[in-house]
Amino acid sequence: MAVIVVVTGTDTGVGKTVTTAALAVRSGPGTVVVKPAQTGTDEPDVRVVARLAGCEVAQFTSLEDPLAPDTAARVRGVGIPPISAHAARVRELARGHGTVIVEGAGGLLVRLDTGGGTLLDLAADLAQDHPVLVYVVTRTGLGALNHTELTVGALRARGLEPAGLVLGAVPQQLGLAERCNRAELPRVTGVPIAAAIPEGAGALAPEDFRKQVKSWWS
Repeated sequence: MAVIVVVTGTDTGVGKTVTTAALAVRSGPGTVVVKPAQTGTDEPDVRVVARLAGCEVAQFTSLEDPLAPDTAARVRGVGIPPISAHAARVRELARGHGTVIVEGAGGLLVRLDTGGGTLLDLAADLAQDHPVLVYVVTRTGLGALNHTELTVGALRARGLEPAGLVLGAVPQQLGLAERCNRAELPRVTGVPIAAAIPEGAGALAPEDFRKQVKSWWS
């Protein structure tokens, strides 16, 4: 049975896409990366992943404005698929792949459809009949502890134990908060740090990116 990996973040811009690409490299052949909803960008996240990881990708919904998917749909007066449709398409991909990696939009509770469905709902739905690993991508600086605890708490409330935390963009020069949070994040959440991805990793040449992925993982 295929493993489904869900990549969520504590916020937007924390490094989910680069983390997704790194997970795709780590997962190896037979991996497909899915973006259920993409909003407002010149370069879709799946294109970034395909370039860095060289894997198969799929994007279900594209919306023009840089907003949460449900808001972007309402602004344009368009319909978007419900979570149940996303789940069905992910399951279909799982039948032909060893690993399906699902990258969310923004944080865990950002609405992916106009009915209130979130990435958390999608992950809980998929976990009914597939092994689901959830990675939480977070910042290293101020605010990371609170945002990460809230995200982990929301996952646990639905019976989903995070597989690990990922530091999505670790700066070369660490300040006091960044140094402390490396120890504090696993302490306050009870979730280990699975990877620390350096800031700027997404700008690496694909060959260099793929070579370095292993060194970022714990």
